[in-house]
Amino acid sequence: MDSAVRERINEWLTDDYDANTRKEIEQLLASNNEKELIDRFYQDLDFGTGGMRSIIGAGTNRINIYTIAKATQGLANYILKQGAQTAKKGVAIAHDSRHMSPEFALVAAQVLAGNGIKAYLFKELRPTPLLSFSVRHLRTTAGIVVTASHNPKEYNGYKVYWEDGGQVVAPHDVNIIKEVRQITSMQQVKKCDKKQAVADGLIVYLDETVDNAYLDKSVTLSINRTVIRDTADTVRIVYTPIHGTGITLVPAILEKLGFRNVHIVEKQRNPDANFSTVVSPNPEEGAALELAIADAKKFDADLVLATDPDADRLGIAVKDNAGSYILLNGNQIGSLLVYYVLSQLKEKNILPKNGIVIKTIVTTELQRAIASHFNIECIDVLTGFKFIAEKIRQYETDSGTPENPQYQFLAGGEESYGYLVGTFARDKDAVVSAAFMAEIAAFAKSKSTTIYELLQDIYRQFGFYDELLKSLVYKGKEGSETIEKIMREFRENPPKKIGDTPVVSLCDYQRHIVINPITNESIGTIDLPRSNVLAFHLEDETRITIRPSGTEPKIKIYFGGMGKAQGNSLETTRQEVQNRLGNYLDSMLEQINTLVNE
Repeated sequence: MDSAVRERINEWLTDDYDANTRKEIEQLLASNNEKELIDRFYQDLDFGTGGMRSIIGAGTNRINIYTIAKATQGLANYILKQGAQTAKKGVAIAHDSRHMSPEFALVAAQVLAGNGIKAYLFKELRPTPLLSFSVRHLRTTAGIVVTASHNPKEYNGYKVYWEDGGQVVAPHDVNIIKEVRQITSMQQVKKCDKKQAVADGLIVYLDETVDNAYLDKSVTLSINRTVIRDTADTVRIVYTPIHGTGITLVPAILEKLGFRNVHIVEKQRNPDANFSTVVSPNPEEGAALELAIADAKKFDADLVLATDPDADRLGIAVKDNAGSYILLNGNQIGSLLVYYVLSQLKEKNILPKNGIVIKTIVTTELQRAIASHFNIECIDVLTGFKFIAEKIRQYETDSGTPENPQYQFLAGGEESYGYLVGTFARDKDAVVSAAFMAEIAAFAKSKSTTIYELLQDIYRQFGFYDELLKSLVYKGKEGSETIEKIMREFRENPPKKIGDTPVVSLCDYQRHIVINPITNESIGTIDLPRSNVLAFHLEDETRITIRPSGTEPKIKIYFGGMGKAQGNSLETTRQEVQNRLGNYLDSMLEQINTLVNE
């Protein structure tokens, strides 16, 4: 075992760490589990631009009360360096339903209090979009969410927000990272006793006032309240929070809008850190919606809604034309939202000329086609919702004002089941998105059609767009090295063909260049922040994007293509596009397997 690893282990066996933590490490030593010990101690848990996320447990490379405390001390130091007025505004803190989430949130509040910074702490679990909203509503300097989103139950995480309600971006992100990395010992952490902090007004518990403000603002986004009213008795909705925070707000917003027939999946209603009824609490996966779909069949529901543990991601199921419930993916849900918002605003003559749709570089191009149809600009940002929030802020501050932005954000989001309508929150918002999908169900009902058929109409009008995502998992230190190798090889030796189709360009977001892979010459530049992403554009207009995950030990490959149903049925076009993407997937996997096994 490396001496540096041994030194870290010995430090964690001192009295600076609690008895349970020491016992956990001692058991690993007693069982000679060297591989696990190395993985836990070979590095400090990385506090990156997306915060921290890891398996819960003892060790420098795990998330626990000590890594949370150190990260918060670094954040506190950064806030204090911004001046007394900035620090005086305080920090809002929320948490999800996971193991240790309440404890981690309290530790963060105690460390802030120990530094003289007021912490506004939600008494109970609350959705991530509410935290984003609360930062703006309470006018705090920053916000913290303790969550690992839709990761398995063994994980937890920590995300930081800035005063605009969006996750931190440059320059704050890199400067906070610098401060966090300077906290190398628990001796540097200032932590206040909970009772003392509450007595001194440095920990303030938030009540339902913030919830109500969020709900009041959010319902104003509704475009067709009369349609909801007219169909309230006939639209049937099944909702599952999958044991998470959505239960605190999703039923409330649906009720406030006037939906009367909302059935909550009883077995998944209550918060449960083990997510006992599912293998993974991820609404992207059909297994997570099995209970909801079973209830939908009994209830004859028009719409099934499912939110992940921190209620920033939304999955749905709808009836197809045969009456069977099918899942819609994130690109389809996002496209329905964009089409509905733009078409209804136009119909009511309130579509702003300076409206804008913002999506990420791996999100479907269908949304650009829809926006173009309504003469609305659509722009791409890097993967990560914080970049959407950053653009909204820039339009309000750099080139406009909050009351008169250069561009008015209307809708947008990510293919990974995260969407936003309006700007009250500045992170993906499954609560508002659920409300809009319910409104779309009501709108469809009023037209004697369905959400499924609305989507088919969109395909008939704009073309059938399909996307495919393949995630390859490489865990631990060895896995991290494998991911680096794959990216390096594709960057330095890009394929000239994928399958039998020539690659016409490669966008290297790390180097800010577009190259011709045949001649290796630069043919363009990229005006986005640097990121370890490669995008291959093929001769048939297929796009293949590859990047490491920022939060999980994965490398992700995104495939996107389209076809027009000219002279063909929509189903024929669908099969052609899906077969094409499947062939490209096989080709990419073959190349990656060759690289990994070299």
